[in-house]
Amino acid sequence: MFITFEGIDFSGKSTQVELLRSYLINKNKKVEIIREPGGTEISEKVREILLDRKHNNMFMEAEIFLFSACRAQLVREKIRHYLEKGIYVISDRFHDSTTAYQGFGRGLPLESVEHINQLAIGNTIPDITFFIDIPVEEGEKRKKLKDNNHLDRIEVSDLEFFHRVREGYLFMAKKEKRFRIINGIDKIEEIHKCIVKEIALLEKKELV
Repeated sequence: MFITFEGIDFSGKSTQVELLRSYLINKNKKVEIIREPGGTEISEKVREILLDRKHNNMFMEAEIFLFSACRAQLVREKIRHYLEKGIYVISDRFHDSTTAYQGFGRGLPLESVEHINQLAIGNTIPDITFFIDIPVEEGEKRKKLKDNNHLDRIEVSDLEFFHRVREGYLFMAKKEKRFRIINGIDKIEEIHKCIVKEIALLEKKELV
C-alpha cells in the first residue's frame, strides 16, 4: 500500500508518519518511510538546493522542475520496487504538494503542473492520502516556536502563500476520492486513531 501525508508546513505530518510506521510494524508489516524532496542520494542533493534560504532568487519554474526531478528519481529508484515487494510505503509529501505549493501557492498554470506531475510519477499514484488540515494561523503559531535559523526556504513564506496552498489542498480533497481530511487541531493520539481506522477500512476493502 502506498500512503501519503500532505498539509501545510507545521501541520504535524511527520509525527503522524512515525506513529503509523510504528503501528504497522507492530502489525508485522514491512514498512518503508520516504520523505520529499529527498529519499535517494541524488534527490537529497537536490533537496539541499531547493530548501537553502540562500537561493531566494530561484524562479518558480526552476523550483517545480527540481521538486519533480527529485520525485522522478525516488519513484523509479525506490517506491516502485518497494510496492512490487508488497511493502507499505509511507511518504511525507508527494505530487499533491507540487500541485498545492507550486500550482496554487506560486500560481503556476494547473494544467502545466498536472503534466509535470504525470511525467514525474507515471502511474504511481497513492492508494490513500491524508491531508492533515490546520488553519494557516495555527501553522504560523507553531512556526514561531521553531528556531528561525532552522527554517527552510519554503517554511519562511508569508501567510498569503500558505492560505493559497491550503485552499489548493482543500480543492484536491474534494476532487480526489483517495483524500482523507484529518483535523490537525485534534490531539496527536486522536489523529492517529482516525488514520489507523481509515487504513483498516481500505485494507478490508482491498480484500473483498
